[in-house]
Amino acid sequence: MKKRINLPVLVLSLLVLSSCQKDDGLTQEDTLGATANGSDPTDPIPQEIWPYSSYNYEFPDLPAHFQTAQVRGFDNTPANNPITNEGATLGRVLFYEKAMSQNQTISCASCHQQEVAFGDPAPLSDGFTGGQTGRHSMGLVNSTYYERGRFFWDERAATLEEQVLLPIQDPVEMGMDLETLVERLEGLDYYPPLFEAAFGSSEINSEKVSLALAQFIRSMVSSKSRYDEGLAMVGRIQANFPNFNAMENLGKNLFVQHCGTCHQSALGPGDVRSDAIFHMAVPLNNGLDAVTTDRGFGAVTGNPADDGKFKSGSMRNIAVQPPYMHDGRFPTLRAVIDFYSEGVQNHPNLSPPLGGGGPNGGVRQINLTNQEKEALEAFLNTMTDNEFLSDPKFSDPFKQ
Repeated sequence: MKKRINLPVLVLSLLVLSSCQKDDGLTQEDTLGATANGSDPTDPIPQEIWPYSSYNYEFPDLPAHFQTAQVRGFDNTPANNPITNEGATLGRVLFYEKAMSQNQTISCASCHQQEVAFGDPAPLSDGFTGGQTGRHSMGLVNSTYYERGRFFWDERAATLEEQVLLPIQDPVEMGMDLETLVERLEGLDYYPPLFEAAFGSSEINSEKVSLALAQFIRSMVSSKSRYDEGLAMVGRIQANFPNFNAMENLGKNLFVQHCGTCHQSALGPGDVRSDAIFHMAVPLNNGLDAVTTDRGFGAVTGNPADDGKFKSGSMRNIAVQPPYMHDGRFPTLRAVIDFYSEGVQNHPNLSPPLGGGGPNGGVRQINLTNQEKEALEAFLNTMTDNEFLSDPKFSDPFKQ
C-alpha cells in the first residue's frame, strides 16, 4: 500500500514554499534542506508530509569546476523546462511510482537504481511481465551534461522529455498507454496537489509527466567524489592530486593519455577537454565487434557509416555500475580495461582514436601492464560519489 498524505497540509506547505522570498531571513537552501534532518524549527515544511515536500533541486551546491562557462555550455536543459523544486519533487514521486506500469509492479527506478548510479546491476532489465529489455539500462547520472541532448544508447529520442515517456509505453518494459497512465494518476489522491505546485494547475496530462520526470533526472548531478575534491585542490586534471596515492595519480595520468579524448567530451575543434564532464561527445564505435551485431546509432540514421556506434553515459560512478557496454557483456571494470588494452576489434567504423596504427589490422592497442591496469582501475574508483548514491532527495519517497 502506498502512503496517503494530508492533502490540505500538503497544499498549504507547497504554497508556502512557492511564495518564500530569499530575503526573509531564511535562505532557499535553509528552507528546502532543513527538514532532511528535522533540525530547523523555523522550517515552514511540516515534517509529517516529508518526503513530499521539496529538497533543493533548483540550486544545487556545485564545486567551481561545475560552474564554468564550458560546463554550462554542455547543459541540455531546454528553455521551456528549467528545473524547479516543485517540478523535480513531482518527478521524483513519478520516478518511483509503480502505478505507471500496467500491472503496477515496475517503476522507472526498477531499472534505474540509486545505489548503482541509477543503472541496473543486471545485463538486461526485467519488464512488467518478466520479459527483458533489448539493451542494458544506462546509468542516468549527469544526464543534463550530455550536450547533444539525445537519449538511449542509439540516440533515438531527440530529448530527455521525449525519452521518459517511451519506456512507459514499451510493451516489454511498462506496457502502458498514455491515456491509461493519466487516468491512473488522477485516481491517486497525492498527485493533484503535486501537479498544482509544479505547474500551477492540478490537471494531469502526459506532457506534464514528461516535464517533471525530465526535471528530476536532470537534477541527478554527481559532483562530490574524491576526484572532485582533488581537482578543487589543484585546479587541473594533469597535476598530481594531494588526496590521491601514487597508484591513483598514475591511473589518472593514464586516463588522460588513453581515455580522455573520448571520455572528456573532447571530440571537437582543438581537442578541448573538460576536467568536470566525463561524457563522450557523440556516439562512437569502440570496436566491441569486428562485424556489426547491433546497428545502434546506424539503425536510427539509416547510414551504414554509423553502424555499431553507441552513446556512452557518464564515467562518474562508473565503478558501481557493472556490467558494462550496451549489452552488458563485461561483468567487471577490469574486464573493460582489458578490452581497451588489448581486445579492440577492427570494425570498419572504428573510432579514430582507437585505430590508425598498430599491428592488429590498424587497431591501436595500448597494451597496458598489469600495474597500469590496476592504477587505471584505482583512478576510476575515485570517481565514486558515495553521498550521491545515498542522497535522500533522490531516494524512494514511498519508503521514507
